[in-house]
Amino acid sequence: MKKFATLIAAAALPAMMWAQGWPAEYGGVMLQGFYWDSYGETSWLSLEADVDNLAEAFDLVWIPQSANCGGQSMGYNPKHWFDNYDSSFGYEYELRSMIKTFKDHGIGTIADVVINHRQNATNWTDFVEETYNGKTYLMTSKDICRDDDGGETAKHLQEGESLSSNFDTGEDWSGERDLDHKSTNVQNTVKDYLYMLLNDYGYAGFRYDMVRGYAASYTKMYNEYSKPQFSVGENWSGTSTISSWIDGTSNTSAAFDFQFRYTCRNAFNAGGSTPTSTGDMSKLNAQNDGNWPLISRNYQSGKYRRYAVTFVENHDTQYRDASNPLDPIKKDTIAANAYLLAMPGTPCVFYPHWKAYKQEIKALSAARKLAGIHNMSDYQLKAATSARAAFTVTGTKSKLTVCVGRTAGSYTLSGTTEILSGYHYKYLLDNSAEVAWVDLPSGQYKISDKKQAKLIAVSATSGAQIVYTTDGSNPTASNGTKVASGSTITINKAMTLKAGLLVGGTVKNICTREYKIKAEFVPYSVTVYLKDPMTSDAKWENVNYYIWSAANNNEQLMGDWPGTQVTDTKVVDGVKYYYKTFDFTMEDYYIQAVFNNGVDPTSTDPKNVQSDDTPRIYADAVFALGDLNAANNHYRIQNITSDELVKKLAAAGGESGNKFDVNSDGKVDVGDVNAVLAAILAGDKSAKFDVNGDTKVDVGDVNAILDEILKQ
Repeated sequence: MKKFATLIAAAALPAMMWAQGWPAEYGGVMLQGFYWDSYGETSWLSLEADVDNLAEAFDLVWIPQSANCGGQSMGYNPKHWFDNYDSSFGYEYELRSMIKTFKDHGIGTIADVVINHRQNATNWTDFVEETYNGKTYLMTSKDICRDDDGGETAKHLQEGESLSSNFDTGEDWSGERDLDHKSTNVQNTVKDYLYMLLNDYGYAGFRYDMVRGYAASYTKMYNEYSKPQFSVGENWSGTSTISSWIDGTSNTSAAFDFQFRYTCRNAFNAGGSTPTSTGDMSKLNAQNDGNWPLISRNYQSGKYRRYAVTFVENHDTQYRDASNPLDPIKKDTIAANAYLLAMPGTPCVFYPHWKAYKQEIKALSAARKLAGIHNMSDYQLKAATSARAAFTVTGTKSKLTVCVGRTAGSYTLSGTTEILSGYHYKYLLDNSAEVAWVDLPSGQYKISDKKQAKLIAVSATSGAQIVYTTDGSNPTASNGTKVASGSTITINKAMTLKAGLLVGGTVKNICTREYKIKAEFVPYSVTVYLKDPMTSDAKWENVNYYIWSAANNNEQLMGDWPGTQVTDTKVVDGVKYYYKTFDFTMEDYYIQAVFNNGVDPTSTDPKNVQSDDTPRIYADAVFALGDLNAANNHYRIQNITSDELVKKLAAAGGESGNKFDVNSDGKVDVGDVNAVLAAILAGDKSAKFDVNGDTKVDVGDVNAILDEILKQ
């Protein structure tokens, strides 16, 4: 009998492990990989392209709800759950590619799951019918809570329809139809949906939206069925309500620590938002409206730290615009993140903060992992005044002290070594760590940046040194350069820097950094090509380009919608391509395009007149129109760029196929000479006028055309 009981217990162990909604002693860091209306900047393609940087700082990336919502959307008005994953952030194949790339780089993807409510299809109470793996899914009016929209929905029933007999098990939300989670149909549909996200798309876990809208027991039900590695709920409430919700899920889910966020806001925003305002760091060790954070030692002795996902900003608190400012952290953003990344709980960094402070956040994340800080780590308060607050956090490898505030720079603590510092923050590592540390994180740097990497010996032994190499070899007592702790080296070439701690003739605990050199920026031109729409289902006779750049405050390069008609064409292998050339004069600049037929869909029939957004364009790109997306009546974009095709297009001429026929009249004559002269006088550097291929439009191109005329 004892042996049988042991086998039963062993079989149950995997279920017990996943059923605990967030791993114990988890040392990972999460990124919220979007902000409000960040469609282009955080598209699936854009996030995937940044994977090398992301992997140096983050273990999880939370992305928006990824199914189609019937139009441009952040995903919080879900329409499709199964059969359409072309969203405002990219196509399904791009989503799948990003998730796989993340996984290959050690990053888990967290899905935003919105199951409190769902968008109706054609009337107030119907939903889309979907088929997945041969199974049909259809919700009906009977899957809507009877008190939805405060009873308003009941007034809009179609003949023969009825609502559920069940009241909402949580808060009502008037935006869309609140789903009845007591319904067997809803339960089975949600279960299959979540199982699909994990086992087909490859998500690692879920961020449940608006969990106050339905009972916590349903999150438990869904997690026990689908078995995510990670689960976190958005319960925007006081700490006791949040912890009660965690209990209600039987600990199958973590929750965002909203009161951690508010104590940060209170501390860093105190005194106003001007650079000279002082803040009040003592508020980091105080309650917000009677609430301690979940991670606080003062709230049930830190019992809920394991299930606390901490943050300082998100898409619902960020500044959006003057008419919708919300409740952002107004200053000392990097100091707030330094505090976030040193404390227990699982920290979740907001994308705009990552964008603004990539290198510092990479270093802060590395320091957290160096000390072995995890979600259940304990901490001690060391200082709490208006000018600064300091906390020592105990990790599995060492103790890390974080100090933030206007006087953080002068803070010292016996038995520690400073390893990082920045504007209003400082990190100090306990000397018992016995490690080498390099404060400059791996990454790409320009030689002109003149970046310095500080080599730091963290040791209880006075006078401990650093031995380093820059060729990738391991430093030893006889291999490498010996320097005193605090020495710096200039990053003036690509290198693999390895620094080891030298104590008593022995080198140990090597710290490795990979530095790449980024080329100095030189202005250049980019040409955007569109394959003749007449070769697609669109059959457009006219082509307009609507071009903008989110990299430069959404600058519009060809006027307001619908943009400007493009008439310049080139012919390659008998196929016509429209094109337009743009000057890139800023570093990290990019553009995006919507192609259309010149008809404004806001004032006429919107069908079949435009494409979806292109991905970000950094270099010459060639696009074609794909099939019509029935959900939004936009043609899908096909990126057909290849080095070979771009080279052919650069060398090609107009519809005659002759590059010297710059005015596309089918012949090479004085008209083409005059066209180039006019371009020179107008400062037009379009690629079609650069007939000699020297990347300039000047008299050399005039002479090239004259030579071609003389050959006739």
